[in-house]
Amino acid sequence: MSLDVKKCYIDADALLKGHFLLSSGNHSDHYLQSAKVLENPQTAQILAEALSKQIRESKIRVDCVCSPALGGVIAGYELAKALQVRFIFTERVEGIMTLRRGFEVKKNEKILICEDIITTGGSALEAAKCVQAKGGEVIAYAGLANRGFCQRVGSNLEKKPECKLPDNIPLFALEDFIFNMYDPKDCPLCKDGTRAIKPGSRGN
Repeated sequence: MSLDVKKCYIDADALLKGHFLLSSGNHSDHYLQSAKVLENPQTAQILAEALSKQIRESKIRVDCVCSPALGGVIAGYELAKALQVRFIFTERVEGIMTLRRGFEVKKNEKILICEDIITTGGSALEAAKCVQAKGGEVIAYAGLANRGFCQRVGSNLEKKPECKLPDNIPLFALEDFIFNMYDPKDCPLCKDGTRAIKPGSRGN
């Protein structure tokens, strides 16, 4: 029996409908609130184990999982636990993604970058540049869910121009979630008179 990721989000009241401001600056009529899903440790473990299965089957060697804080930390930690490797995270300091708190990266260490949700992949790419600057090798990206802009392993969806992740590094995710996304200058929700809210880690 396959894992129904969408049902996990619905059951946790984490598939939100409304008018949302995304981290990219764009607007959307849906939002995935992964924190509500991951607040249940059993669900977090099940999702991470399913994701780790994909990665193991690819035969990619992973030495370490790294996540951008704050949104990716729980997903990344659970994935590292499932893969039985160490876990580190990056965080923004004065707007710049940084590796701190004593975390170190060994030269040529094989690192997987994990987010909760991959939208355009911007935060994941920032985290990747941090570990690459320390000599690490980014061998894959992963997320619990893919918003459909980036191409993931096992999906027929094609990469969209908005995707910031490189073509030569695989992306693993459990499910594609395709929602409308609008430029704020041409957002029909704004024209209807509603205000975009930001429920993510950089909002409330």
